[in-house]
Amino acid sequence: MSDRLKIVRTDRELECPLIDKYFRDAGAELVLLPDDVSEDELVAQTQDADLLLMCYTPITERVFHNATRLKGVVKYGVGIDAIDFAAATATKTPVVNIPKYAEETVAEGAFALMIALAKKLMPLQRTMRRDGWTWPESAWLGNDIAGKTVGLVGVGRIGKSMARMAGTGFRARVIGYDPSASRQEMAAAGVEKADCLQEMLAQCDFVSIHSVLKPETRHLIGEAELRCMKRSAFLINSARGALVDEAALQSALKDNQIAGAGLDVFSQEPLSLNGHPLSELFEMDNVLLSPHMTFYTHEAMQRLEEEVLQRCKELLNGQPVLVKSRDARLRSQQHGVVFGS
Repeated sequence: MSDRLKIVRTDRELECPLIDKYFRDAGAELVLLPDDVSEDELVAQTQDADLLLMCYTPITERVFHNATRLKGVVKYGVGIDAIDFAAATATKTPVVNIPKYAEETVAEGAFALMIALAKKLMPLQRTMRRDGWTWPESAWLGNDIAGKTVGLVGVGRIGKSMARMAGTGFRARVIGYDPSASRQEMAAAGVEKADCLQEMLAQCDFVSIHSVLKPETRHLIGEAELRCMKRSAFLINSARGALVDEAALQSALKDNQIAGAGLDVFSQEPLSLNGHPLSELFEMDNVLLSPHMTFYTHEAMQRLEEEVLQRCKELLNGQPVLVKSRDARLRSQQHGVVFGS
C-alpha cells in the first residue's frame, strides 16, 4: 500500500481492533472520527480519503461530492439508511454493507428481549436486589411463549432466524408481514404470510420487528398499528428505531395499551436518562432497554471485521466490490460492484 493511502472510519466508539490494526500495520493514515462528528469535519477529513468506513454517521451529498479520491464506502454493519444513495450514484461511488455477519446474533438478542419481557425478568431482578426475595403473587405472573402467536414485521435473514427459534424451538405459531417475501418463501421458513399488517398485529402475543428502514417503512408501526395490538401483547424492536412512531409507542405504554416493549434501537441515539424524548421509558417496569447491542458478540464482531477487510481490499485493489445484500438500493448500483450471495 502507498504511504499516501488514507482511510477514514467514523463511529470510533464501536471498537474494531482487527480493522484498525490492519491499516496501521500497512502504513496507511487511519483517521478515526466520533459518533457525533459534524458534517463539516467529515467533509474535511474525507476530501482526500481513499476509503470511508462508516456505521451510523450520515454520509451526505456534501461528503460524496467533495471526496474526489474516494474509492468506496463500506458500511460495517447492515442498515444503509444513513447513506445518500442519490449522491453515491451521481459520483459513481460504490457502496457496500455486510449483511450476513449477525443474522443469528441479532435474532438471539431479539429473542432474549422477548423472553425477558414474557418472564418479567427485569422487574424481578430489581425486586430481588432491593428486597432479597419475593413471593409468587399475581404481579409476577409471566407468560409462556409455547402456544402463543409471534408476529414478525419483516421476514428477511434475521426474521427467518427468529421464526425458527420461536416456532421450531419454542412451539409458537409464527406469522409474518413482509410484502417482499412470497408465501412459499415464508412457508419454507415456518412462517404464515399475512397480507395486512394491522390484521396480523391483532392476532399477536409478541411482535418482533426486522424490517429494513427506508422512506416507505418509516413509522411502519404507528398509532393506528399499536391500537390494533392486544393489551396483553409485547413489541420488540431490534431493527431501526424509526420503524416505530416512538412518541405513539411511549403513549401506548403509559396508557397500558400494550403490555410492554423491548427496544434495542432508537431514532435518536444515544438515549439519556434526562432530556431525551424517550427518557420516560427508563421508569417503566414493562420496558426493557438495550443500547443498540443485540449484534455485539465475539463471534459476530470477528465475522464483521474479517469481511469488512475483504471488501476494503477489493476496493483498494481496483476490483469490483462484492455486494451480498438484496437491498434494492445496493442492487441498483452500476459502477464498481459485482453481485453475489
